[in-house]
Amino acid sequence: MNTLKTTLLLGLLTGLLMFIGGLIGGQNGIYIAFIFAAVMNFGSYWFSDKIVLRMYHAREATQSEAPELHAMVRELALRAQLPMPRVYIIPDDTPNAFATGRNEHHAVVAVTEGTLRILTKDELEGVLGHELTHIKNKDILIGSIAATIAGAIVMLANMAQWAAIFGVGRSDDDEGGGSNIVSLIVMAVLAPIAASLIQMAISRSREYLADEGGARISGKPLSLAGALEKLSVASRSIPMEASPSTAHMFIVNPLTGKSFANLFSTHPPTEERIARLRSMRPN
Repeated sequence: MNTLKTTLLLGLLTGLLMFIGGLIGGQNGIYIAFIFAAVMNFGSYWFSDKIVLRMYHAREATQSEAPELHAMVRELALRAQLPMPRVYIIPDDTPNAFATGRNEHHAVVAVTEGTLRILTKDELEGVLGHELTHIKNKDILIGSIAATIAGAIVMLANMAQWAAIFGVGRSDDDEGGGSNIVSLIVMAVLAPIAASLIQMAISRSREYLADEGGARISGKPLSLAGALEKLSVASRSIPMEASPSTAHMFIVNPLTGKSFANLFSTHPPTEERIARLRSMRPN
């Protein structure tokens, strides 16, 4: 169901791009916006691991430094039929984790020091299984595609804004010129919001899939549910200095707060995730 939801949302995002592009500049407008957005996001996708690891001062943990963590990741990667990813530790007391890398052969799993401190072995296995599922499901690529299309929509919205300012498409004898300008302004405001909402909905659907996959890889859905509960509580009591642009990568939202409505969140409600995991049968 979540795979179907992701497909439908990507289709909706693409349809929104085509509609806006066709309305403003026809097929040429679509192509230009998409190419610019693709170029902008290509570098982020290709170097995403280096960028985010440097942002959070993560350091690679060798097998001699963290033998138990390495052994755990290796065993779970074998179960998931994935190559062994690189293992990083983030010097942060807030418990959290993420996976990055452009494909399964250049993948990274990173956990904070706080995660290693508060989770049991079974809970940590569930979290690592969740992150390995993101790698297996190619969620970094899917997120990059969504970001590219959303970025193109934002560019077209900016074009619509400038077209409205300079009165493009309006002539002295054009009685509908005023309504066209209003339409461009409305589109310039609403299109980026719609694109952002769809992009966040895609992110939430991938989290549900990663929870399910992590529970199956580890064989311990209840442990993953317990880990999510601990991480969610800790993220509220020990705020993390995280960038909104990378919030979607973490297993729980590092920007948790009452000001963030579920509709505008990159993560599903933790309570719903826990309920789904507790309804699963252990392997």
